[in-house]
Amino acid sequence: MFTAKQPEGSGMPVKAWVVAGLAMLAVFAAVAFIGRRKPVTAPNRIQPLAAYAASLKLSDMRMSESTSLAGGKSTFIDGKILNTGNRTVTSATVQVLFRNDEGMPPQVETAPLMFIRMREPYIDTQPVGSAPLKPGDEREFRLIFESIPTNWNQQMPEIHMVEVETK
Repeated sequence: MFTAKQPEGSGMPVKAWVVAGLAMLAVFAAVAFIGRRKPVTAPNRIQPLAAYAASLKLSDMRMSESTSLAGGKSTFIDGKILNTGNRTVTSATVQVLFRNDEGMPPQVETAPLMFIRMREPYIDTQPVGSAPLKPGDEREFRLIFESIPTNWNQQMPEIHMVEVETK
């Protein structure tokens, strides 16, 4: 008479199982959506030249190096680019081929072309889109690389224009 009444069903209610199942489906859907990636071009595969590349002439190429206090090394390639075409360049991406003398494939680095904005008190760069390259214009540029292989032959690498956006 004074004892607690035993519940008729044991375990979790059906509504709790439905909510838990929906929560798990939402988590799986989120993981699947976040995990999707668009195909990326293999970094070591040489890409074809951009259609407008023939209208962009590179000159006065020179290399330099810098070592940071933390021991890292940066390699710089500076030069000039002249737009001999009839379109304004708003973006450019280059592939740089660092060859070696060991008969191995070159290391291929892909980087955006950056214009030199100012040289004092230090060299500052900006993207091409910040100051588009009009027909007939010539600008100084800088490419910066942090991980050049030790077996690189120390010669000026090949530079290929692989993406060029114009207007």
